[in-house]
Amino acid sequence: MCLITLNWQPATKMPLTLAANRDEFYARPALRLHRWPDSPVLAGQDLQAGGTWLGVAQVAGAVRLAALTNYRASAGHRPDAPTRGHITTAFLNGTMSAPAYLDTLHAAASSYNPFNLIVFDGQVLMGYESRHLRAFVLPHGISAVSNADFNTPWPKLARLRHDFEQTLARHPGSFTPENELFKLLANDAVAADSELPETGLSRPKERELSAAFIRTPGYGTRACSVVQIGAASASFTERSFDGNGFNGESRERLSLPALNNPS
Repeated sequence: MCLITLNWQPATKMPLTLAANRDEFYARPALRLHRWPDSPVLAGQDLQAGGTWLGVAQVAGAVRLAALTNYRASAGHRPDAPTRGHITTAFLNGTMSAPAYLDTLHAAASSYNPFNLIVFDGQVLMGYESRHLRAFVLPHGISAVSNADFNTPWPKLARLRHDFEQTLARHPGSFTPENELFKLLANDAVAADSELPETGLSRPKERELSAAFIRTPGYGTRACSVVQIGAASASFTERSFDGNGFNGESRERLSLPALNNPS
């Protein structure tokens, strides 16, 4: 997962709305969004390492969510590090609160290649930056993260965050039409060279990766996802892509009569 924006409005009829893109090599095998056997997890699955980049689960009557992005660094990647996709599945399959899980993760975080993490336990929404070993409660309203620290104003992040806010404002307190959110995620416009971040990549590569929806030979946006968690139900829709373009849509729904009822 390489681009996430979310709106957190607890104690309302629409506590959490999330839109995200996963970027990956087309050759890396994966399953699209599905219900995992013998598990409460609803997610896509990385078949190379077994984890997931974004998933939800219903555990003990509450909805849980976990989402992960890698931190872009031109050096220091360790090919023998454990897969970061298991960080999300461990949370989704468990019953620990978000604060307790991040406290436990803290001791092991440095064994992984750098990552950013979002976890939601049905009540508390938190973020984690492994480079800084920093756990924090996400504020009410809109937050966003890509392959740098949370809310680093990369052009694609700033553009998506702005457009996301404008879209949600048209549908206050209710489910936002998924097509409107998917349209934001499908934006393939690249940034001007003067706006590009400097992360150690070549300027042409930085330009290619500056789009919300990436298309390059061998690598690009593999999944666009929209998750909406309401007071009584949750929805998760994923559109999948490969080197030839769109290749399917998957939908999952949860009925959660007691979920996050407004006080």
